[in-house]
Amino acid sequence: MEYHYVSTLQTAVFAGGCFWCIAEPFYSCEGVKKVVSGFIGGKEICPTYEEVKGLKTHHREAILIEYDSSKVSYETLLEIYFSHIDPFDGEGQFIDRGENYTCGIYTSNLEEKQIAYSYIQNLEKSTNQKVYVDLCEESVFYPAEEEHQEYALKNPEKMEEEFILSGRKRR
Repeated sequence: MEYHYVSTLQTAVFAGGCFWCIAEPFYSCEGVKKVVSGFIGGKEICPTYEEVKGLKTHHREAILIEYDSSKVSYETLLEIYFSHIDPFDGEGQFIDRGENYTCGIYTSNLEEKQIAYSYIQNLEKSTNQKVYVDLCEESVFYPAEEEHQEYALKNPEKMEEEFILSGRKRR
């Protein structure tokens, strides 16, 4: 058996409403190795989709992106993320409402935190609007059940319908 260590392999975690919707644009991004849908931010252990959706935990729906930083930068991932959310909505995203659908960037080091902070500051200055994307410390990420993984790839027609009905398509 062979194992290949890639020193440039990194992870990024973003919450931005429905994890199916925010995962979709990263599947075709060069340098992205894996996108995992899941939950982050709550104190409960191993939450289920139904618990999070039913606001029974304090988790957000989120995605964990495993990427090769020699092929795609953290800044590029942030640009993709921000282009698929409404950063000016602090109550959820599009038709998905509630704390489980609010936005957050979970940073794992000071460099990521500084890059994300700078991005948010520049967006607020350029739009003269408050950005409702929390900068969060590293937290435990729980993968969602298998039927939620790669949902957009497995269900392209349903995803297109979701994008249209939710209002994300207009964004």
